[in-house]
Amino acid sequence: MKLPRLLTDKQRCLLRIAEQDSFIPHATLNAGLAKWQQQYQSAQPFPHICLDNVFDRELLQHIARDFPDASHQQGWDTYRKENEWLKNATGQDARISFLIRHFLYALNSRSFLAWLEQLTGIKGLIPDTEFIGGGLHATLPGGKLGIHADFNKHQRNGLDRRLNLLLYLNQGWQEQWGGALELWDQALTGCQQKIFPVFNRMVIFSTTDFSFHGHPQPLNCPDNVIRKSIALYYYSNGRPQSEVSESHLTNYQTI
Repeated sequence: MKLPRLLTDKQRCLLRIAEQDSFIPHATLNAGLAKWQQQYQSAQPFPHICLDNVFDRELLQHIARDFPDASHQQGWDTYRKENEWLKNATGQDARISFLIRHFLYALNSRSFLAWLEQLTGIKGLIPDTEFIGGGLHATLPGGKLGIHADFNKHQRNGLDRRLNLLLYLNQGWQEQWGGALELWDQALTGCQQKIFPVFNRMVIFSTTDFSFHGHPQPLNCPDNVIRKSIALYYYSNGRPQSEVSESHLTNYQTI
């Protein structure tokens, strides 16, 4: 096979990442671990953390460019319900580029899971290799996601859902467009944290029956702008007795 005489920007970026031997910036993650552990455990209204610019910026720019076209429904799971409006999602390998696919694999790797376990204190994390409900998310202008607590069991293997990771890919996102992830208290008295979906922002939070979150107001972005994110969900075989409940689907709330 002939190699190109001149490498593209994407190829040069991937060669640089290959020299580091990982999509995951382990040195950066480990350097901040002790501080972030404390922040995670003490965060309100439930354990979470928001980290900016952890991943290689150029790499994520290429991932954003590879993000499949969400302006039409082909290849996407579409959500057109009252509480989940104008949202598209896909975890299908055939729909995702080689680069994005292997980035998702890296976020499911044993080394990254080990870091997540240290950060959150949740042991025995298990990745969802099927990306059920996760993978790539794209919300169209006017779309929204009602305040909810997530489904608590994996649909196929019955494992307990413990952790969400969201990574935003929205360059130039403006606050007046809305779309901020809202974290609500257990009594649903109001939003306690508001996190805008700006580029290279990673949010990690523990999932229980009371980790209420969403972006409930319709997006006010221009017609050519789509709210893009990567979503990874992590599981365990069992959970603390205080968190055990009957299996349930996504539990939307009226606010």
